Amino acid sequence: MLRPIELPENLSESAIPQDVVAMISDVRRRVAAFQDRWDVPQIEQFVAADYQLVFQTIRWLRETQMLVGNRFIEWGCGFAAVTALAGRLGWQSFGIEAESTLLAQGRRTIDDWKSEKDWRDDIELFHGDFLPAGSDRLADDPTLPSLHHGIATAYDEMALELDDFAVVYSYPWPGEDDFHEAVFDGHAAVGAILVHFRGPNHMAVWRKTASRRPGVAEGAR
Repeated sequence: MLRPIELPENLSESAIPQDVVAMISDVRRRVAAFQDRWDVPQIEQFVAADYQLVFQTIRWLRETQMLVGNRFIEWGCGFAAVTALAGRLGWQSFGIEAESTLLAQGRRTIDDWKSEKDWRDDIELFHGDFLPAGSDRLADDPTLPSLHHGIATAYDEMALELDDFAVVYSYPWPGEDDFHEAVFDGHAAVGAILVHFRGPNHMAVWRKTASRRPGVAEGAR
């Protein structure tokens, strides 16, 4: 069961540290340069989020909400901006990306920023499907883009499961919101938080309050 978390009305007005402003500006430049290239195939499912609003949201969550751990995961990390911003906030941060071209861009972003900043090595990117094994059965629509990556789940390589993460972030493709919620509800730990960027000026956040998986006791990890 998921319970919505109400966000402050003035969240988008909260100040952003200058190093974060620089990170966001840099990744926007990288995305624009990538999308302007004619020599690489464009990836229709990649749309950049409002990284400033996402940062303001996850910072507020870290400062005000009880968390069940210190692991953060981004589903479909692209250029790894949110994965990096979560690492900047002190999470052990993981990103999963199915498109190898985007993953290469994300790894380049992280490598460049790590070389310029005094970061701990707590940011990791993985190639694979962000869906846990068997979670495709939760989809009502067989045409959803998340169902057709055609690659193995990334959790085996990570040696982790979805219920090992305190916070899950995604930017759902139109029509996939409910599916992402269902996957989180079915596989995340009780107490974990789901964060969605839903489009301009729209963030949505939930906490899982009870287990809905048969045979799993509430609170089990």
